[in-house]
Amino acid sequence: MDKVMYKIGKIVNTHGIRGEIKVVRISDFDERFEKGNTVYVVKENKEPLPLVIKAHRIHKGFDLLLFEGYDSINEVEAFKGASLEITEDQLTELEENEFYYHEIIGCTVFSTGNEEIGRIKEILSPGANDVWVVQRAGKKDLLIPYIKEVVMEVDTQEKKIVIEPMEGLLD
Repeated sequence: MDKVMYKIGKIVNTHGIRGEIKVVRISDFDERFEKGNTVYVVKENKEPLPLVIKAHRIHKGFDLLLFEGYDSINEVEAFKGASLEITEDQLTELEENEFYYHEIIGCTVFSTGNEEIGRIKEILSPGANDVWVVQRAGKKDLLIPYIKEVVMEVDTQEKKIVIEPMEGLLD
């Protein structure tokens, strides 16, 4: 399969004996896990396996999924540790000023004074707003809150982000 794939979760375990899998979600979109949707189980060095969701529920903060044609723990045991992914054509349209993580990670961050600060290597979601982790040359990583007072411009085409650093942010 030569399609671009996007990770929406990681299979961390099985649940019960009926073939349910326990997933740590990496997606803000609940509809990704709706009955009838196709997702791909991706294990290292293996072809992505398309599976249709038969049932979904949330239990103790995890998404529990059942797949059509997989009715026992023995059939899904091999999925542990794999990622759950979707294809590019399954991505949802976003509102203005909303971005997918893969669009932000890798962008170069500049100050409003056009000083290059570093490159975004990771995004954290601790609560009220996302926090962008910026890798800087020869310095500690910088944490930038994704709030309108700090992030002035996002150009995903040019992979460029302009920020107005709050007092003490760059120290």
